[in-house]
Amino acid sequence: MAQEDSTSASQSPTPTLHPIAITDLRPTQMTVGMREVEQKRQDWRGLAPTKSGQFLGRHMIPVVRGPKGRYYVIDHHHLARALYEEKVEQILVSPVADLRALDKDEFWTFMDNRNWMHPFDADGQRQPRTSLPKSVADLVDDPYRSLAGELRFAGGYAKDTTPFSEFVWADALRRRIDVKTAKNDFETALQKALDFAKSPDAGYLPGWCGPHART
Repeated sequence: MAQEDSTSASQSPTPTLHPIAITDLRPTQMTVGMREVEQKRQDWRGLAPTKSGQFLGRHMIPVVRGPKGRYYVIDHHHLARALYEEKVEQILVSPVADLRALDKDEFWTFMDNRNWMHPFDADGQRQPRTSLPKSVADLVDDPYRSLAGELRFAGGYAKDTTPFSEFVWADALRRRIDVKTAKNDFETALQKALDFAKSPDAGYLPGWCGPHART
């Protein structure tokens, strides 16, 4: 997620401490890695009942307030989807900008320019913003986003502040690992991803921590 500016009052509203229905959250991307969603579901199930409230308090969902007062998620889509699947009804949000005064077209232009949206489908193709899902329940699986997430956890690259950095890696892996392997032979796909991540060919990607490129 891009860092917010601190120079405008309209873009640094007071955090919302009252709960918001997860079904009211509007995604700003089209896909998630369902393997990562499943891991977050397992993590949630592993919490002691007395710890769930503390967890939600530490993991507020960053949102932008948009036209009609809607809450647009700009990070933690995987967590939001996982909690939805676990029947959590409400969650705390942390607004990073209040753009309710903008009309719809101006709002989406601003979101796009700030890298607060990623309207790319499961094939890595950009779609019109009208194709964005209306609910986190409608996010679909991109196996390469799952692969990119596992690759980072395996030390293939470092966490980076580049907006949607995992999707940048997912797109690179999409071009190098066939979809049958990515879907049906995840361990082989991950090993191929690691080999690529540690090569100079991956040096242009965010968070790269492989060998120095040859000169």
